[in-house]
Amino acid sequence: MSEPSRLASLQLRARLNALARAFLAERDVLEVETPILSAAGNTEPNIESFTTRFSGHVDAGAPERWLRTSPEYPLKRLLAAGIGDCYELGRVFRNGEAGGRHNPEFTMLEWYRVGWDHRRLMGETIALVEAALAMVGRRAEVLIESYRQLFLDELGIDPLHAPIDELRAPLVEYNIDPDGLVRDDWLDLLITHRLQPAFPRDRITVIHDYPATQCALARIRPGEPPLAERFELYLGRHELANGYHELNVASEQRARFERDNATRRRRGLPELPVDERLLATLDALPDCAGVALGIERLLMCLAGTDAIADVLAFPFAQA
Repeated sequence: MSEPSRLASLQLRARLNALARAFLAERDVLEVETPILSAAGNTEPNIESFTTRFSGHVDAGAPERWLRTSPEYPLKRLLAAGIGDCYELGRVFRNGEAGGRHNPEFTMLEWYRVGWDHRRLMGETIALVEAALAMVGRRAEVLIESYRQLFLDELGIDPLHAPIDELRAPLVEYNIDPDGLVRDDWLDLLITHRLQPAFPRDRITVIHDYPATQCALARIRPGEPPLAERFELYLGRHELANGYHELNVASEQRARFERDNATRRRRGLPELPVDERLLATLDALPDCAGVALGIERLLMCLAGTDAIADVLAFPFAQA
């Protein structure tokens, strides 16, 4: 990257950070800082965490520590303690994710709104992205659609009921090895290979109400079929944000962590310690919704580039 380009990139990041802070301050959302090193890992099987060891006195706690993949767990502990609406803008880390659109360390904006559900938070997330676009003189149309309806409209497939063979058919040209892939894997591949690449550049696409099997840390709404109360927001082809109407039942969250670790065992991955401090407070978590937004992804959209290196001071290979 040339020096003028690097300077422009850093200036754009500074403007976006200032805009995000002003946006949330105007709405009385408190900025906080939480630990980057944790005694608990992220059990999500598709995310690999960095780990390190503390060499100090044993009274300090567990020596093995993980770099956070998100500030979600400590933010929820603050919410359970009664802090109210809050956010953090800071660095997070994911091992093994380096390439054209990924960097092992990146910046995440994550915020929580007490008394809100995922649908209300969708609107605020859209407003923030629209404000960022206006900062560079751009606008975007908005499409809000349920997960099921998007699949029906674009692929003619009912993602909640179609057999796996029907899900695989539109992907035959990609010669994907089916070994070990389950239903949710095929649904994810349909999004990344068939749906996401066709999203218009100047459109904010919000997909909501996912299959219950893709609930992550979201509540599940009863019904036939039950649905996960979560959303994802895209700008053009780039996935920017992932939000939930947050689960606040510790026993259910523990069961999900255990399922994650069972999946890890099947895949030959190490099991990770669950966040017992989160589980100890989760039943006190107020009704709330939260969302995490990738700053680099938004910067890439604002700068009109598909290369994450273009919006970093120094990419991983040069760090």
